[in-house]
Amino acid sequence: MKKKVILRALLGAPIGLTISTFIAMFISAIIGDGQFYAVPPGLEVECGGELNAVLLQAACSMLFGAAWTGAYAIWENDRWSLLRQTVTHLMVCSVFALPIAWFMHWIPRNAVGLLGYIASFLVIYGIFWLTQYLNMKKRIQQLNKKIDNQ
Repeated sequence: MKKKVILRALLGAPIGLTISTFIAMFISAIIGDGQFYAVPPGLEVECGGELNAVLLQAACSMLFGAAWTGAYAIWENDRWSLLRQTVTHLMVCSVFALPIAWFMHWIPRNAVGLLGYIASFLVIYGIFWLTQYLNMKKRIQQLNKKIDNQ
């Protein structure tokens, strides 16, 4: 299992970087003034310049992607109940997601921003969980068909 987590995390790091880059391009396109907004302004100020902010955001985006893809192995532990898988995965992802989002200025640093982030995170996580649940249900049905055909 550890090897699977490490391999997934190594794959997830560049995925996290790619996603954050596309998000920056999307935000820049939405603003539409011809400038590329690689990082939030607050991060640039805290890092003492754009290059330092971009490097830090790249590293944190890679960590974010690695954590999420590495944590995916939790869903493959068939010895755990769905509840245990869900709680463990949610906790692992939350431990990485919230601090990174806060530190990188991806969310406003106030109570409203924090509550908005938590609400958005839980909605997105709920969609993710529902997808996992439906996939698991489908696998169980397929296994039951194989058993019935024997």
